[in-house]
Amino acid sequence: MNNRNTQKTASNVLITLLTAVIFFHFCIVLKLFPYSIAWGGRLENDLQMYFFETFSILMNLVLIITLLLKNKTINHQFSDKIPDRILWFFISIFLLNTIGNLFAETNFEKYFAILTLLFALLIWLVVKRNKENKTNS
Repeated sequence: MNNRNTQKTASNVLITLLTAVIFFHFCIVLKLFPYSIAWGGRLENDLQMYFFETFSILMNLVLIITLLLKNKTINHQFSDKIPDRILWFFISIFLLNTIGNLFAETNFEKYFAILTLLFALLIWLVVKRNKENKTNS
């Protein structure tokens, strides 16, 4: 599989997983799932839940849009470095979140460490292809 296919596959897997994560967060907002299973089990009331869940949904949407920009699914006029920098930011966030999930109060949240580490690796594959192409050009 060449680098372009690897990037596209990693991006498509990420978008699919992120869509599922957004659905999960909407289920928490709608109280279909208890908010005690999210955010390390540290949320204390509905107001905190609404704030943190809204933040999470928005951040996941920003990541999806950035992936669509990176793949040129959404046309843009700015430098390709901008989506790359945003993706590197998300790699660092997901790596930090992986560590945080390992120390979560709930086992359910601890299992999310696997997902956040997978996200960091997939995003790295998306950005890595770009770096390799620049050196091969």
